Amino acid sequence: MAADRTSERKLDHVRICLNRDVQARQVSAGFGDVALVHRALSDIDLGRIDISCKLLGREASSPLVISSMTGGTEKAETINRTLAEVAEEMAVPISVGSMRAAIEESGLERTFKVVRECCSKAMVIANIGAVQLVSHGPSYGARAVEMIEADALAVHLNKLQEGVMVGGDTAFNGVSKAIAKLVEALDVPVIAKETGAGVSSEDARLLKSLGVKCIDVAGAGGTSFAGVEYFRAAERGSSMGQKISLDFWDWGIPTVASLAEVRSSVDLEVICSGGVRGGVDAAKALALGATCVGVALPLLRKAQAGPEAVRDWIRLFNEELKLSMFLSGASNLEEMRRCPVVVTGAVRDWLLSRGFDVDSYSRRKGA
Repeated sequence: MAADRTSERKLDHVRICLNRDVQARQVSAGFGDVALVHRALSDIDLGRIDISCKLLGREASSPLVISSMTGGTEKAETINRTLAEVAEEMAVPISVGSMRAAIEESGLERTFKVVRECCSKAMVIANIGAVQLVSHGPSYGARAVEMIEADALAVHLNKLQEGVMVGGDTAFNGVSKAIAKLVEALDVPVIAKETGAGVSSEDARLLKSLGVKCIDVAGAGGTSFAGVEYFRAAERGSSMGQKISLDFWDWGIPTVASLAEVRSSVDLEVICSGGVRGGVDAAKALALGATCVGVALPLLRKAQAGPEAVRDWIRLFNEELKLSMFLSGASNLEEMRRCPVVVTGAVRDWLLSRGFDVDSYSRRKGA
């Protein structure tokens, strides 16, 4: 049964992410190539720095989205409950994992509905695959939004994962038209979300023309879903699947390069995810124009230890972000987005070769 296969695959993904090293290997997200300019003199009190933000009109206490990677299994229900409880308590947005399994099998809806049950105020983001829109139409997305009373819908663009997956769904012809129809049909904003390979400036402009309101770049340098599929192929004895997944393990646009490409090309809101591992990374992303950042794998793993471990991680994230802003001369996120940054190394090389004005970041005058 299709629903059973989907649920089994989701369980595989969670298990492998929790127990295997699925991080990018040869490629970096690029945060090490970005340096914030230290400001020794600035009339700012660390204790008064404001990190509150807005995402698609919804207020949040911090520029952090809990990018959940799961749903559709009983284990996922426990994880989603833990993450949702913390999201509500700490007033940060939360996105669920792919809802395909629950749309195909109503008995799995509870594994996602638990998020809205826990979140009466926190922003909740539904999640479906772009390729499923091609065959099922806008009603597929509407069903996902309705299921959890979502405030927005993320449409994940996972060509890489589907391409390396044994038996993956690669019928992407017509996906742009399907997204445009979805945008017209829904009353909530649509977020276009990559899944670890990044978004180019060309695709950012196309996505804007389709009507999406936000782009989650989800670049290379964090969790590699080709890596996840490598381990799945190994467990199934597929030597060809292993070889293909291994060769494409680090495929994609590094996160920081993708963020710069998107922000230089469109005026949409942007979530920066893919290898964000703390508040310093977040500060750099904000300085490069991100609306907020998304974090998945670190919080997925912390959720195994319970809600307090998740709270502690977010508290540390917030403190690191505040200190980074304090040292950069920014008292709020808008000021942080005007702070000068120096881009070096592989990210600089990438952006220069793609025709972007890298030095404009370092010439900023600051807040």
